[in-house]
Amino acid sequence: MTPIFPTSVNSSNSAARRQSWLVLAALWLLLLVLAGLRPLAVPDEGRYGEIGRWMLVSGDWLTPRLNGLPFFHKPPLLHWLDAVSLIVFGVSEWSLRLVPALHAGLMMTTLYLAARSVSSEVIARRASVMLGTSLTFLVAGQYINHDMLVATWISLAIWAFAFAFTAGDRPNATLARLGFLTCALGMLSKGLIGVALPGLVILVWLIWTRQFKKMLYLPWISGLALFAVVALPWFVLAQRTYPDFFNYMFVGQQFNRYTAATYNNPQPYWFYLLALALLLFPWVFFALGQVRRVTSTTRATALDIPQVWWQLCWAWVLSILVFFSIPNSKLVGYILPVVPPLALLAALGWQRAVTHKTWARRLFVGLIAVNVGIALAIVLSVGQVTRNSRTQDVAVVLACAATPKDTIYVADGYPYDLPFYLQSQKPLIVLTDWPQARHTAGDDWQRELFEGADFDAGAGQALQSPAVLGPAGMLPGSWYLTRHDDPLARGLPGWALFFKGAGWQLYRSGAALADASATKRPEAAEHKSLPGCKDQGHK
Repeated sequence: MTPIFPTSVNSSNSAARRQSWLVLAALWLLLLVLAGLRPLAVPDEGRYGEIGRWMLVSGDWLTPRLNGLPFFHKPPLLHWLDAVSLIVFGVSEWSLRLVPALHAGLMMTTLYLAARSVSSEVIARRASVMLGTSLTFLVAGQYINHDMLVATWISLAIWAFAFAFTAGDRPNATLARLGFLTCALGMLSKGLIGVALPGLVILVWLIWTRQFKKMLYLPWISGLALFAVVALPWFVLAQRTYPDFFNYMFVGQQFNRYTAATYNNPQPYWFYLLALALLLFPWVFFALGQVRRVTSTTRATALDIPQVWWQLCWAWVLSILVFFSIPNSKLVGYILPVVPPLALLAALGWQRAVTHKTWARRLFVGLIAVNVGIALAIVLSVGQVTRNSRTQDVAVVLACAATPKDTIYVADGYPYDLPFYLQSQKPLIVLTDWPQARHTAGDDWQRELFEGADFDAGAGQALQSPAVLGPAGMLPGSWYLTRHDDPLARGLPGWALFFKGAGWQLYRSGAALADASATKRPEAAEHKSLPGCKDQGHK
C-alpha cells in the first residue's frame, strides 16, 4: 500500500511529488462522483442552474435571467461557465456542478503548490488532503452557487500577491499582475468582495510584517489595466443597457446587504466559528496549536513555515473572519475563502502534535474515512430530506404530458428547479397579488421576480394576477402548479387535478374540451413533449 505521506520529512523528489498529484487527482475524482448523486437543491441550485441554462437557451450572454426576468444579484461568471458546461456535457445536474468542482480543484492544487514552496512536501500534501477531505471540498465544492468561485479567486489573488511581495525588495511584477487578474475574476464571480478581501488581507499582512512600503513598487498601471480589461466590460455594458444597474447591484445587493439588518439569515457574531468547525472538521482543531506567536526560539524544525508566511495565514483567517462577522446576515458559504490557510495551519499543527506518534498514520486514515462517510451520507440523504420542496417528481410527468407551446402557471411559491428539469423555453406565469407583494415581500422569491421585472417590462408579463386562472382553465394547453390542494383551481371550470407530487400538485386545464376534440387536433396524433421528457415513447 502506498503511504499517504512520504517517510522522509524533507523529501521533494519526483516520486513523492508524483504520489501527491495522484492523491489530489483521487480526491477530485471523488468530488466528481459525489456531484452526480443528488438532485438540484432549492432554491440556490435551482436558481443558479436555471440561469445558466436560460442563458444558453436565450442566447443572451449579457443579462442573467431567472424565468426570463433580469437577475442582477451577482455578476455572470458562474452563469457563463454553467452555460458552456451545458453545451459541452449536456443538460444535467453534473454539468452544472462541474463548474464549482473545477474551482474547488484549483483551490486545492494552489494550496499544495503554495505550501510546497514555503514548507515541505509532507506539509503540502497533508494540507491538501485536509482541504480535499473536508466538507468544504466534498460538499461545498459541488454546490451550484457563487461561493466556491469567489473563494477560489480570492485565494489565488492572496497567494499571488504574497509571493510577489516576498520575492525581494520590490514585488515580482509578473506575480503581481497575476494577482490583479485573479481579483478581476473574483469580481466577475461575486462582485466587490473579489477585490476587497484580497486587498484587506494583503494590507493587514504588509502592515504586520512591516513591508508596506513595497506597495509603492507594484506594477499599478499595467496591473489595473489588466484588471479593467477583464473585469469592467460586462459591468459597463450592463449599465448602458439598464441605467439602474449600478445602483441595484453595488448599492442594493452588496453595500446594503452588508450594512442592513433586514435581510435573511440573521446570525450571532460567533456563527462563523461554528461554521469553520464544520467546514474543516476535524482538521481545524489542529490549527489551534498554531495560535501562539511563532518566535525564533519556537521555530524549531524545518517543518515550520517561515514566520512571514505564518503571519499571512493568520492575517488571512482573522481579517476575513472579522469582515464577515460584522453583518447581521450570515451564510456558511461566505467564509469559504479562509479554509486554505486554515488547512495549512492544521497541517503544521498535526506535524507538531501528532506526527511523531506511532498511531498517527492510522488516525489520519481513520479521520479521512469519517469525513468521506459524512459527505457521502449528506449527498445521499439530501434528496429525500428536500423532497417536499422540490418539483422533480412533477417535472418527470409534466415534461412528457405538456408541449413546448403550452403555458404553465404557478402559485404559492416559485418552483426554482422546475424549468431546468422540464428544459422549457417559455417562462412560467407566476401568479400572486404583485402590487401587494411590492409592499409586503421580504428578501424572498417574490422580490427576486418583481425587481427583475423592473428592469424589463416586457419580460414582466410573466408576473400576473390569479384572476387569469379562470379563463386559462377553459383553454387546452394550460397547466397550473401549486403547493397545496388549491380550492381556487377546484372551484373554477375546466381545471382538473392531473398529478399529486410530494410537495406540489399539478392541474390540467380544458380537460373536457381537450378530450372531446382530441380527434380534431393535429397534435393529438403526434404529441411533441418538452425536451426534459425522459420517456422516449412520448417523444
